[in-house]
Amino acid sequence: MKSALVLGAGGFIGSHLVTRLKKDGYTLVIGADLKYPEFSKSNADEFKIVDLRKWHDCASLFNVYQFDEVYQLAADMGGAGFVFTGENDADIMHNSAQINLNIADICANGIIRSELSSNWVKPKLFYSSSACMYPQEIQRISNNTGLKESDAYPANPDSEYGWEKLFSERLFLAYARNKGLDVRIARFHNIFGIDGTWKGGREKAPAAMCRKVAEAIKNVAYSKMPHTTAEIYRAIEVWGDGLQTRSFLYIDECIEGIRRLMNSDVTEPVNIGSDEMVSINELAKMVIEISGKDIAIKNVESKALGVRGRNSDNDFIYSQLGWKPNYPLKKGLEKTYEWVSKQVYNNL
Repeated sequence: MKSALVLGAGGFIGSHLVTRLKKDGYTLVIGADLKYPEFSKSNADEFKIVDLRKWHDCASLFNVYQFDEVYQLAADMGGAGFVFTGENDADIMHNSAQINLNIADICANGIIRSELSSNWVKPKLFYSSSACMYPQEIQRISNNTGLKESDAYPANPDSEYGWEKLFSERLFLAYARNKGLDVRIARFHNIFGIDGTWKGGREKAPAAMCRKVAEAIKNVAYSKMPHTTAEIYRAIEVWGDGLQTRSFLYIDECIEGIRRLMNSDVTEPVNIGSDEMVSINELAKMVIEISGKDIAIKNVESKALGVRGRNSDNDFIYSQLGWKPNYPLKKGLEKTYEWVSKQVYNNL
């Protein structure tokens, strides 16, 4: 019989994690966030609407229940259009760091609780970091052979989002050393799938590409033959030259990695990502093929590109857990495109 608190349970990964924990037999799963999940009802036993930037809101979650595990996924984040413009840097750093400071403090030191004994039992803590914390110097070529966990230093992330993730990794590791917290840290590499943000600027590349393709409509153009017309699809825009590379991990594999890491003795940060690297142009072509549409790609200039090449090296996770992600990108895109296209249709 286990109990868990999932912070960020209104978000994409958090909502999927709640469902998995209940499926795995957890007797109590509490979800907490600023908002409920947008696309499906939460499977949490209770869902608390709280502002985790406020210490008292965080503390209120521990007033009644003692948790065996706390999953800290709450953050101010989004896709390239949100993270890399520079316009949101202050909010990203302040909001996410404040949440992590609150959670580290409470999990390590406890609170004055009215309905529990005074003997504070520190929960096992999971923290969701990101591949954005890796140095930009080793991500300047498209043909990236894979980022190893040991590549983190000397540090030089390419965004304030990455710097905050690195700071918070060090925060939780310091609490592990000095305060006795039992901490697990995962560096996520571009997680995607159903029930995730698909529009508005915070969506990740796979969801954005699925949306663009799903929204692509036919133009009626005059053909070379007189008095006849031909139907052609409008081109979709791809930021940059499209040769920048990434790996993308389907949500089910991400959740499996979290569960395996939490059940292990691994206390070092671990990559959770796919090692199937593709260019953004290739990603677009895969989605177009899945859609069955005949759509051209139009590459456009953008300042929100991030690094040139990023891929996950999975040697360490395999050596420690005897497991690594292997779900094919195309299968995940097929599920995601079907879901996103329904959202587009329902929002017409």
